[in-house]
Amino acid sequence: MSREKYVGMDVHQASTTVVVHDERGKCVMESVIETKAETIRDFLRGVSGSVHVALEEGTQAAWLYEIVRPLVGEVIVCDPRANKALMAGNKGDRIDADKIAQQLRAGLLKPVYHGGHSTRELKELVHNYDSVVSDSVRVMSRLKALFRGHGIPCAGRAIYDAKSSDKWLAMISEPGAKSRAGFLYTELSALKQLRRDSKKSLLSGSERHQATKLLSSIPGIGAVRAAIIVGTVSTPHRFRTRRQFWTYCGFAVVTRSSSDYRFEGSKLVRDRKRVTTRGLNRNFNRRLKAVFKGAVQQAINHEPFKSYWQQLKARNVSPAIARVSVARKIASVTLAVWKSSEKFDVEKSRKIQTIA
Repeated sequence: MSREKYVGMDVHQASTTVVVHDERGKCVMESVIETKAETIRDFLRGVSGSVHVALEEGTQAAWLYEIVRPLVGEVIVCDPRANKALMAGNKGDRIDADKIAQQLRAGLLKPVYHGGHSTRELKELVHNYDSVVSDSVRVMSRLKALFRGHGIPCAGRAIYDAKSSDKWLAMISEPGAKSRAGFLYTELSALKQLRRDSKKSLLSGSERHQATKLLSSIPGIGAVRAAIIVGTVSTPHRFRTRRQFWTYCGFAVVTRSSSDYRFEGSKLVRDRKRVTTRGLNRNFNRRLKAVFKGAVQQAINHEPFKSYWQQLKARNVSPAIARVSVARKIASVTLAVWKSSEKFDVEKSRKIQTIA
């Protein structure tokens, strides 16, 4: 009897398709079960041997991960964007589950981090704050677009002031547009209050985490950004080096090269032609990238980022690339401070190349 079992799960709201392969890659079981906690537990308890489970990242992935993890030897939540095999050929619940089981057995799945139980509450508060901020920005954009669409100049932020909303509404002559603008002002007013409340809740929840106090001491980070970083990342030990953290934050440079080696007689030598760059990596955590890029404007007024910014300007580096470079520096300092559990120190941060 095969000892190793590889379980691929294709999860949907009502049902979950499960395919089980043995260690030789043979399909030994397939079933469609309800997407309910006890049903999934009963199924997995009935699978003998050392069980490995894989499923795709999605809305129910975190919930399902907590159900499956205590019952099996290994559980992997995979990134569907990195799992190209699912996109090839025919598609169906059974086919997808079978492909996931095959990829799991071959060790070809790229896992998505699921853990950090101590920061679960903070993670939810970060999601809440981020959603409210996004909603308020969306309403502000709609409001400004409405006025621009009627030829009314509205540069700056004065248009968002609730006290002057009557003055702005009087500029619109068309009744339907005026009514719509009134509703947008009402929605924006409610979202502004929700934004203040969600921020207060976020800061209150972050006070229980020592890491937020450490990170908030870094120039440009502050209490809110520190809470977002801790709630998003959970632990710095997910990243062995700063370069891995850069990739997660969207600051890794993508390079392309071809025909890297050639023979000179019988000797193999590396071609010294210049490697071309293709910008920054596109698969990243957008919330973290916004946090570190947003921190640049404040950070460049304090050391060590101030002198680093001046060095970039002296070398005639374009402002866009300079901002990304400083953001990478802030990310490196953040990772180092968090790992060391020591407050930000200017002199130590100058040697960040050796400790990050």
